[in-house]
Amino acid sequence: MAQYFEVHPENPQPRLLKQAAALLHKGGVVAVPTDSSYALVCHLDDRDAADQLRRIRQVDDKHHLTLLCRDLSELSSYARVDNRQFRLLKLATPGAYTFILEATKEVPRRVSHPSRKTIGLRVPEHKTLQELLALHGAPLLATTLIPPGESEPLNDAHEIRDRFEHALAAVVDAGACPSEPTTVVDLTPMGTGGEPEVVREGRGSLQALGL
Repeated sequence: MAQYFEVHPENPQPRLLKQAAALLHKGGVVAVPTDSSYALVCHLDDRDAADQLRRIRQVDDKHHLTLLCRDLSELSSYARVDNRQFRLLKLATPGAYTFILEATKEVPRRVSHPSRKTIGLRVPEHKTLQELLALHGAPLLATTLIPPGESEPLNDAHEIRDRFEHALAAVVDAGACPSEPTTVVDLTPMGTGGEPEVVREGRGSLQALGL
């Protein structure tokens, strides 16, 4: 049965987020609000939790998972970033963007793309999620909470608990999120002199990136 933490959207209660962080450290999968939609998150280094996250979404190992990072310095530990890529990342973070980059050895091979060795990375702009990341002390492995067979992410914490209460360790409710996924941009072509490729246009403005 999933625990339910209802927190203030602007001033989330630390004691509740500490409980959610403890569940993540124990290997639980938690539904959290982001600046685009609700997401499923788990500990990066927990194989069983990552497998459970994929089972809930019913996606295979070719589905790009995302690392949620607190800031660009943390992101650069998990992705190979050159000067051109960094300048674009600086324009877009924090914000509703996911960037596909070449993973470093800090990223377990089982969670990066099996053939491309890439990973999605983002720095979210959401108070509750930023506080949870700080308490967790490391990036979280994440995927948008889109139920199997559906195309739209869930945006209501009560509905998430009702539908996934036996699969999740907890739901963090900070109110409704914008019901629109992130903009996804593949930056790997820039590593060989190419241009970034837009994979999905979502909430993050392409104009802000000059794309």
